[in-house]
This record gives sequence, C-alpha cells and structure tokens, in this order.
Amino acid sequence: MNEPQTFWDHLDVLRSSLIRIGVAIVVFAAVAFCLKDELFSVVLAPRSSDFVTYKLLGVEPFALHLMNTGLTEQFMIHVRTAIYAGLLVASPYILYELFRFVSPGLYQNERRYAVWIVGAAYAMFIVGTLVNYFVVFPLTVRFLGTYQVSPDVANMLTLQSYVDTLIGMSLVMGVVFELPVVCGLLGRMGLITNHMMSEYRRHAIVAILVVAAIITPTTDVFTLFVVALPIYLLYELSIQIVRCTNKR
Repeated sequence: MNEPQTFWDHLDVLRSSLIRIGVAIVVFAAVAFCLKDELFSVVLAPRSSDFVTYKLLGVEPFALHLMNTGLTEQFMIHVRTAIYAGLLVASPYILYELFRFVSPGLYQNERRYAVWIVGAAYAMFIVGTLVNYFVVFPLTVRFLGTYQVSPDVANMLTLQSYVDTLIGMSLVMGVVFELPVVCGLLGRMGLITNHMMSEYRRHAIVAILVVAAIITPTTDVFTLFVVALPIYLLYELSIQIVRCTNKR
C-alpha cells in the first residue's frame, strides 16, 4: 500500500505536470510558427469568396484586402496566432495531464463522471470554435467587410483587427457552447428543471440578446443576430438535456 503524499509531494507532482504542459505548448506553437503559410492559409481563408461557407451559400465573388500599419505588427501577430494554435492543438494533452493530477483524489464513480464532464466540455468548446470559424465569423466578415455607406469610401481593414476578432470570437463562442454542459450539471444537482427553463424562455431570450450584444465585436443588428441564434439553439438543447437528466 502506497504511503499518503504530503502537500509538498503533491506540489512537486503539479510542478512536473505544468512543466510538461508548458513544453507541449511551446513545441506545438513552434511547429505552428514554422508552418506559417499553412497556418495563415487557414486563418485568412474567410476573407475571400473561395471559402467553403461562401460557396455553399452562393455568395457573390469578393475579397477583402488586409493591410499592416505597424513595423512589428505582422511578426507579433504571427507569434500570437502560433501560440493560440499551439494551445488549441495541445489542449487534449493539457486536459490529460490535469486529469492525471486530480484523478488519484477521486472515487471511482467520481472519476467516471469527471471523464464524461471534461470530455463533453472539451467537445463543446471545439464545436463552438468550429461554428465560429465556419459560420459566425465568415458571415460577420462578409457583411461588415463589404459594407459601404458610399462607393467613394473604401474599407481598409488591418490584419490586427482581423486576427484579433477571429481569435476573440473563437474563444467567446467556445465558452458559450459550454451552456449545455453547465445546465446538465445544474440539472443533475437538482438546481434547475426543464419546466423551469421552459417557463423562463422569454427571459432567457432577453438575456441571450444582452450577452450577444456584449460579446459581439460590432454594434450592427446583423452580427447580433448571427451570434444570438446559436446561443438560443444551445438553450433549447440545454432544455432537452436537463429533461433527460431530471428523468434519470
């Protein structure tokens, strides 16, 4: 039988896990940095009508021309984008290391539930990121990037605003897509029911519009609707999940 570990033993284990996580992030970020052409072919794809979403919607041909306004801006954007890509690719290993550190302190049933919860949360975050990349962000870029109050006024978009908007909206949509997981947990704990969520649906719609207005990078109605619609669909999905949870 293993002897119980002291606080400092746990701290050493945590430090080793954090070091391995840091190394993994650095390695994947370095690989992404070296694959500059491949990385930015993905990042910049939604700026032209050749993107798959526009082809499926039959959008008229267009292309947004981005510009750089700072001496070090392109290099720093390259670094930040590579780090984000490294985090995204290394995220399964990061979760594995964190779970391996926490799991010895859990009972067997708690460990099983933790695996399901963490797996569902990670899957929903990835789904939210993909929905933003293929739906929300392209429609936002297409509308705002080509909108003109007059033909005499040309849009001059910077690379920094484009990349910052993409990364920011990806993170926000990834977090928002955790709504079904959170509601499922609350339903499991008996704090909410599907009847309660259905009864307060109108209040939820108002709250969703407020949240969408806060996280939307612009103030136009179109972008607000594009962001609010997936959140509302997630709310309806959450009602069904809580209903199944309450039955169990």
